[in-house]
Amino acid sequence: MQPSDLLDAPEFSPNAVDYQAVRQFKERLFAKSFRYFVANAEKTQVEALDVFREKNHWWLDDYALFTALIEQFGTPNWTKWDAELVQRRPQAIAYWTQTLRDRIEFAVYVQFLFFQQWQHLRALAERRGVIILGDMPIFVAHESADVWSQQDDFYLDDQGQPTVIAGVPPDYFSETGQLWDNPLYRWDHMAATGYDWWVKRFRHTFSLFNIVRLDHFRGFESYWEVPASAVTATEGHWVRGPGAAPFRAAESQIGELRIVAEDLGSITSQVHTLRDELGFPGMRVLQFGFDPAGVYHRPDNIPHHCLVYTGTHDNDTTVGWFRHRAMTGAGGGTESGDLLLKYLGTESQEIQWDLIGLAFSSRADTAVVPIQDVLGLGSEARMNTPGQPEGNWTWRYRREMLTSEIEQRLRELTKRVGRSET
Repeated sequence: MQPSDLLDAPEFSPNAVDYQAVRQFKERLFAKSFRYFVANAEKTQVEALDVFREKNHWWLDDYALFTALIEQFGTPNWTKWDAELVQRRPQAIAYWTQTLRDRIEFAVYVQFLFFQQWQHLRALAERRGVIILGDMPIFVAHESADVWSQQDDFYLDDQGQPTVIAGVPPDYFSETGQLWDNPLYRWDHMAATGYDWWVKRFRHTFSLFNIVRLDHFRGFESYWEVPASAVTATEGHWVRGPGAAPFRAAESQIGELRIVAEDLGSITSQVHTLRDELGFPGMRVLQFGFDPAGVYHRPDNIPHHCLVYTGTHDNDTTVGWFRHRAMTGAGGGTESGDLLLKYLGTESQEIQWDLIGLAFSSRADTAVVPIQDVLGLGSEARMNTPGQPEGNWTWRYRREMLTSEIEQRLRELTKRVGRSET
């Protein structure tokens, strides 16, 4: 590949990511790189690819075929493919694996490149004392290689369509709850296999990250089951989950699981008990702490064994959140606002630094601050709005945003509260 290949790069917005444009641009580069690799790869490079393939065959083979079939049939909705493929008939799998061999090899090659680069990044981070906190959703998408290849592990009908789906009841973010559309697990079937899929999933995830935030942890105690035909999540009901069993199965083969339990939303004492039984730290979010029902997240109630956030990726930025409160009286109106100001002991001219200070000076083991809060950005930099399908995850950070003044202020605060060893 030559530097001239980069000249066709589209003009990207400095503040947002156009994922479609990025994907189209990079796919052209990947295709050219793959052709060069096939024609010119050295023996050691071919051997490295073979090692990667053998180590990851348990997911890579199905994923690469799935990717090739999406291109072949023009849709990731595998229930619209040929019936023999929907049912994963061995002769159909063999036929398409041979027919789409070149496309499959390309998919494997792209994964090989990514994991090589990721492991280099992780090694560099560890040499500099940086740990990577990854994120792992409890559920997976229906239009995925996981569901297509492991259909017995999910509640699906004879055509592969989900009969029930995941969601959450009405909560802080939505009056009608959220429909996630993810198919639900057949925990009884997974238990009969020793939770093999979960063990492999945990092992692979921890090969990428030092610590993993497990999204929607409460689903392991009980989860919100909604009929696939439902219009809103209000039609759902709670169903008992597998409890500690998947984690114990993984621990027996992997060892300690360094997991942060995302225990936000509608949480019961049973969820707290399960989290504590497993020894996982939970989460506290300061933005929730100053609503009338937010006592659990209030600074005085934050324990040692947890992670405290000013706000998460699902929240507005702290500046945006504070402005919204001031304009609408959200969170309880004047009384709630007075409580916030009383805690802060300030008129909140820099609300982001006020909440960062509360987080850093709390008892929590770890304090997490979104970069948008460090930079003091408003709602224009919000990362995600739950229940809103479009326009999320497009904001991006630019190096020049983090000025030397901000760096110095963050460094001084970190040292003052004892969260820095230097």
